[in-house]
Parts: sequence; structure tokens; C-alpha cells
Amino acid sequence: MPARSEAQQKAAGAALAAKRGETRVSDLQGASKEMYETMTESELEDLASTSHDDLPERKET
Repeated sequence: MPARSEAQQKAAGAALAAKRGETRVSDLQGASKEMYETMTESELEDLASTSHDDLPERKET
């Protein structure tokens, strides 16, 4: 599942880094912390690997 915004892609990247032990879980906040707790490493890889060339900074509601 590709990311829908740059913000989502970046949050997934931060959560993925914490899952892999590259950063501390205590450094996560907001969406990245929730992603860390609820998503698998594979799911996070899919979101984080999305190219954000054509993505909006934030998803419009």
C-alpha cells in the first residue's frame, strides 16, 4: 500500500527505523509512534519506500 502523502511516508520511515533498532522508540511521537505499535515491518517498508515525488505534503480531507 503506497503512502498518500509525504508526511505519511516520513512517519512510516521513522517507525521503520525504530522497529529495526536504528532509533529509539522513545523518540517517536504522533503518527510514527502509532504506526510503530500497530504495523509490521513489512507494512512499514511498503509505506516508507513510496517515492514522494508526486505526493502532496499533507493529505487533504
